[in-house]
Amino acid sequence: MFKRYLQVTKPGIIMGNLISVAGGFFLASRGEIDWILMLATVIGLSLVVASGCAINNYVDRDIDAKMQRTRNRVTVNGEMSGKAAFFHGVVLGVIGFALLAYFTNWVAVAFAAFGYVVYVGLYTMYFKRNSVYGTFVGSLSGAVPPVVGYCAAAGQFDAGAAILLTMFCIWQMPHSYAIAIFRYKDYEAAGIPVLPVSQGIAKAKRHIVLHIAAFAVVAALLPLTGYVGIGFMVVALATSLWWLAMALRGYRLGIDVNKWARQVFFFSIITVTALSVTMALDFNEVSPNLLVFSAH
Repeated sequence: MFKRYLQVTKPGIIMGNLISVAGGFFLASRGEIDWILMLATVIGLSLVVASGCAINNYVDRDIDAKMQRTRNRVTVNGEMSGKAAFFHGVVLGVIGFALLAYFTNWVAVAFAAFGYVVYVGLYTMYFKRNSVYGTFVGSLSGAVPPVVGYCAAAGQFDAGAAILLTMFCIWQMPHSYAIAIFRYKDYEAAGIPVLPVSQGIAKAKRHIVLHIAAFAVVAALLPLTGYVGIGFMVVALATSLWWLAMALRGYRLGIDVNKWARQVFFFSIITVTALSVTMALDFNEVSPNLLVFSAH
């Protein structure tokens, strides 16, 4: 019983978000870590993400049944009813938002709510099924966790948080397009208009290269604005440029496109993990304090 309630929340996605929310929190904390606040932020946001994933599984039962990689989800194979998945998601969301509201601040809660509405309301309910822009809309929600972690610790949305939001949003695009290429048949069977299916793999390749290049530029803004040190700059440049070179290899004649897309996907995870860990360790002790919105 417990296993299906865990599986419907997509544990892999939760774990990925844990790393980024912790990275944002440590970056904003600048060595003065409130461990209770951090624990509440991580658990609260994880529950909010779990809630969104459970409701996404509830809504997507019909298309999940048509895709090879999702046809064994508990909401598809009958292990868990749609009603149970939906209410499980609602309960997780209420607890998660309650934790964030009690322990953090209105800025962090507002961004968590923004991410939730975008993922559940806009992406899941409409854009995923009906628009090639579904990937972009989904990337907005995927970029929220590090920003929530940052704002929970900093008590404000400043230039550092804005860079994180932009950086993680751009990162989602090549990451998602790569998945859509090596899972092309799944998306085509389910009628999901991701870029490779609706406008071709050649265009998706171009977008992967352009977004990785943009990601490298935005990642460099964190050290250039004084939020992190030279260590982060070195890691950001090394991983981003390697990822870009890997993406450009997709233009070689006779390349196995599926194998190449899987490599781009896996290295995207390595890149974002390395940057999340590095920004948690290589923070500058004095904040540039380029204030935008404060919770105080």
